[in-house]
Amino acid sequence: MLIPVSWPFDPKKTPFFYGWVIWIFSTLGFLLSVPGQTMGMAVFTDQFIEIFSLSRTELSMAYLFGTIGSAFFLTRAGRWFDLYGGRIMIPLSAFALGVMVFYFSTVDEVLSVIQGPSWVTFCLVLFGFFGVRFFGQGVLTSCSRNLLLPWFVKRRGLVSGIRNVFTSFGFSIAPLGIAGLIAFFGWRETLWFMAIVVGLVFPALALIFIRDDPASCGLLPDGENPSESENSPRELISLGLSEARRSPVFWIYSLSLGMHALFGTALTFHVVAIFSESGLSRDVALGYFLPVAVFSTSANLLASWFVDNAKLKPFLILMLGSFILGSFGFINLDAGSGYWILAAGFGMGGGLWGVVSNLAFIRFFGPGHVGEVSGFSTSISVFASALGPFVFSLAVDVLGSYVAAAKICLLVLFLLLFLALIIPQRELKLSSK
Repeated sequence: MLIPVSWPFDPKKTPFFYGWVIWIFSTLGFLLSVPGQTMGMAVFTDQFIEIFSLSRTELSMAYLFGTIGSAFFLTRAGRWFDLYGGRIMIPLSAFALGVMVFYFSTVDEVLSVIQGPSWVTFCLVLFGFFGVRFFGQGVLTSCSRNLLLPWFVKRRGLVSGIRNVFTSFGFSIAPLGIAGLIAFFGWRETLWFMAIVVGLVFPALALIFIRDDPASCGLLPDGENPSESENSPRELISLGLSEARRSPVFWIYSLSLGMHALFGTALTFHVVAIFSESGLSRDVALGYFLPVAVFSTSANLLASWFVDNAKLKPFLILMLGSFILGSFGFINLDAGSGYWILAAGFGMGGGLWGVVSNLAFIRFFGPGHVGEVSGFSTSISVFASALGPFVFSLAVDVLGSYVAAAKICLLVLFLLLFLALIIPQRELKLSSK
């Protein structure tokens, strides 16, 4: 252990269960990954196009290649989490994200000095996108998710679901907040502010308050007393990445989560054009996210309430079924009911996605290598999210409409649902102490 558990204080001496402090920092880790999320960087699109003298297509390609490049390193980052723990990895990844956000504020000044050709600009911007996507959407998000898992066993689903409500709300208002900062202070100053909060303030606090697991602190999961813990469930078995990759269960969950990343990111990226194709206005398109958030939050809370006492397979099936429902709404968006079917399907599916992604890999493969296993799965989702907008744009060029792409995704979703129904899914048994 690189940092003593008792520095600068002993969490065992706090008058409440320290897992709730970990919950706070897990939630903050998600929220402060915003500069590396699509909705965080998208707010700067117009400024970057003007300042870097790139076309919208060139900027999109830099974002695509940067995101794909980051996906190839996430498995190794997950392995680092298993080796060094969240107390090291979360401050480091947040600091690195802050550095990359600050880097974006300097690119135009670097270009004014070197006076390079356009491909140099493209490469510098690509490197910036690689950094914010890798450290933000990838490492910080994944580590923040995994940090909470060992602290709660019996109430893991519910506690994770409560966190998801806060992060969903934070993600939904983040673009508006960032846009307000840009309007008031300017784009460069906004990047500086984000870099200081994410890269300096949060890492310092995380280093002080985060602890990797309750056992190292002399505590028990869920805040139990030793006298109450004899019959409590304990996760003693863990499988590594090589074993996980040989399991059909790993692939059905990873591909299902990745399919949501592809389809959902494409829908978000092209939402105005997709709604316009069906004769709906820009205001209607942007207003779509409000009912989606309501459906998503409701489904997430309801599922989180039940999942701690249930198998995960029904939730995967419901998630895929919801996305299938949403796909029919997408295909029939020009009909009166299509809008609400799309919002309900993708909203409920997104809420269930949060539950499934939080619990799948620790339930099926144990806590010992959860960073590496979930990191590899996350790399699949990140890769898929990078491809989604491009695939839908290509479908418009080749097949003539976004609906054609949605129909292809619908077929894939039906295939995944069929496999989810027939593949045996045996969760690791919990042992009593």
